[in-house]
Amino acid sequence: MTSKRAILVAGMSLVLARIPVLAHHSFAAEYDGTKTFKITGVVTKFDLTNPHSWIHVDVKGPDGTVVNWAFETASPNVLFRRGIRKDFLKPGNVVTIEGYLAKDASHTGNAQKLLMPDGTQVILGTEVNPG
Repeated sequence: MTSKRAILVAGMSLVLARIPVLAHHSFAAEYDGTKTFKITGVVTKFDLTNPHSWIHVDVKGPDGTVVNWAFETASPNVLFRRGIRKDFLKPGNVVTIEGYLAKDASHTGNAQKLLMPDGTQVILGTEVNPG
């Protein structure tokens, strides 16, 4: 009876240990490493949250329509080590973001670089090998 219980506990431990792995996604699952972008827009929101931070930007199209884009960045811990704090980006800041587009053609991207109006450049993403 004790060995059956040990096997059951071990089996359940393996199942539960796998859950966080399934919840986290890879770059290749969501983004297309062959489709780069460079977009300039106005920051509407900056979420310094786990597991990845997000920058939301209003981008004006050639026809004048404004579309809100969401850009995934590195984790707050990585950004913090690069000097980025929650007040680094404020609504109204005009920024240029470079990165990779989402595979689903939504207004979403994986941000790699951020250029501030004063010329300051910040690396937002983690190193990816999109090829």
